[in-house]
Amino acid sequence: MKSAGSRRSIRLADLILRELATLLLEEVADPRLELVSLTGVKLNSDLKIALVTFTVGGGEERRKEALDGLNKAKGFLRSGLARRLDMRSLPDLRFAHDDFLEDMVYAKPDHPNS
Repeated sequence: MKSAGSRRSIRLADLILRELATLLLEEVADPRLELVSLTGVKLNSDLKIALVTFTVGGGEERRKEALDGLNKAKGFLRSGLARRLDMRSLPDLRFAHDDFLEDMVYAKPDHPNS
């Protein structure tokens, strides 16, 4: 997905991230989404698709459950965003696990300490 890098798209992505995090915390009761942390939103160049990244504690099974829960709550989250944001059209939400932290923790050093 080619992401938009304009100031407007960055501000919109930050706003969507904050509102989605608030919705998850305050209005979503799905136990699969407990302890899910949203880490970022990237919008494509025409602002029609928002890739929402998340982390969750646990193994691969827990990640899959969280992804299933987010996908099931997608319609509810979009309608919640529509209530909170004054936009003509909302981007389609897509979810992906954010591997950045795991990559940092388990990454092998480039240079051996010698």
